[in-house]
Amino acid sequence: MRVTFLGTGSAMPVSGRGQTGLLLESETNAILVDCGSGVLERLAETTVGYEGISSVLLTHHHLDHVSDLMPLIKARWLVGEDDLEIVGPEGTEALVEGLLDVHDYMQDKLDLQIREVGPHEFGIAGFDVMGYEVRHSMPTLAYRFTHERGENDFVFSGDTEAFDGLVEFSDGASVLVHDCSFPDDIEVSNHPTPSALGEVLSGSDIESVYLTHLYPHADRVTDELVESVESHFDGDVAVAEDGMVLEF
Repeated sequence: MRVTFLGTGSAMPVSGRGQTGLLLESETNAILVDCGSGVLERLAETTVGYEGISSVLLTHHHLDHVSDLMPLIKARWLVGEDDLEIVGPEGTEALVEGLLDVHDYMQDKLDLQIREVGPHEFGIAGFDVMGYEVRHSMPTLAYRFTHERGENDFVFSGDTEAFDGLVEFSDGASVLVHDCSFPDDIEVSNHPTPSALGEVLSGSDIESVYLTHLYPHADRVTDELVESVESHFDGDVAVAEDGMVLEF
């Protein structure tokens, strides 16, 4: 499995970080997970490109996770592609229909296949995925992707507080990419601080954790984020950066 970080920032722009987006590739398939502002540009820099993305999986519908969705639809139409699958939690169909009502000239330009999923197993673009409901200010799903050889699972938390249930959901994974929006000196809900994340990760069987969704407050102290998590968690910890590629 190959994971490319297309956007590791948040709703408050930080130089060098697009909003949330991940490109997942197996030996035969590719999928875009979330599609925030700046993600389409980064996707265009990959060998897959937006031409090679026929499926998008959304964790939730906040603007910094979906704002490049309509630009993706238009870009695929302009290069001659004729379809796009959009999968996400409850409300995804209404989201896309609402966007098309606003940008009505894009209606019927692509064959859009919209599917809503929940905390259960499903397949998308050749990937086997398990959804898990997390703790955020709107319905949000974390996703666990199983490698086609049945090993080296990858988990993306989406936006969420740190809590035991999500760590149990992620246990045994090779890589967990987890929201770490703010440093320890910020009081916050719906997102974790690094100490809170480290505490719930303590004792878990996860090989590597990558911290993402950084607000400017966290972006200024990335070394402190890592140190705070590592003070509780024995696995590898790193801050994700746009353009970073993981292969496992």
